[in-house]
Amino acid sequence: MTLFQAIVLGVVQGLTELLPVSSSAHLTLAPYFLGWPDPGLAFDVALHLGTLLALIWYFRREWVEMTASAWSIVRTRRIATVHDKRLVYLIVATIPGGIGGLLLNDYAESTFRSPALIASALLVMGVLLWAVDKWSARVRAIEEVTMRDAVVVGCAQVLALIPGVSRSGSTITAGRALQLDRPSAARFSFLMSMPITFAAVVLKVPHAIRAEGFSLPLVAGVVAAAVSSLFAITVLLRYVSKHSFGIFALYRIALALAVFATIAYRR
Repeated sequence: MTLFQAIVLGVVQGLTELLPVSSSAHLTLAPYFLGWPDPGLAFDVALHLGTLLALIWYFRREWVEMTASAWSIVRTRRIATVHDKRLVYLIVATIPGGIGGLLLNDYAESTFRSPALIASALLVMGVLLWAVDKWSARVRAIEEVTMRDAVVVGCAQVLALIPGVSRSGSTITAGRALQLDRPSAARFSFLMSMPITFAAVVLKVPHAIRAEGFSLPLVAGVVAAAVSSLFAITVLLRYVSKHSFGIFALYRIALALAVFATIAYRR
């Protein structure tokens, strides 16, 4: 892989991981459209290190508060504050994704990377995101998230193992279905992405380093992913405070149709 290719894929990863448009789909489709070799799932996950760093920096205040909550829970054996509850809910929401990742990892590396399957997932989830966001009430803030919400959103995250579904897309859609307002659905999605992203990075980055070596392209890709991820978080949270997720649903549908057209053309 060239330095240019790694930077392009890093930017693609950073922008699309946190927007509800599916980073795994874009990282699979970019080489498909551009005629580049598929870098593989290990390299894709390595780029998530950049996204993880951006999430840690942007939400550093929340994680400091929840770290204090973790110590308080261990010390007092009580869940008393809003931050205590949020920490517990994030842990619960992470469990289904972790189990799904362990059980379906082989499929994620092979079968699920089919362009036809990706296009189908983009289309279906795009329509679902539009419908849920349009018709679901916006009456609950992130402070009102319950254990039931954490379980539902956590189960939705499992679907993101299929490229095209989108981790942020599935969890934001679930959050909106539970009547969270748009910024709250996005913030909870971003916060709950960190534990599962951290686990994936720990498991997969060593494979990427063994395959690519500790190379300049790999480092450049991670840096590009970090910078573009920070940009994506800032833009999305500001955008959805005043607008719907409709533009992302429309983009997903248009991309799905473009993929179907490309598949038909190449046959």
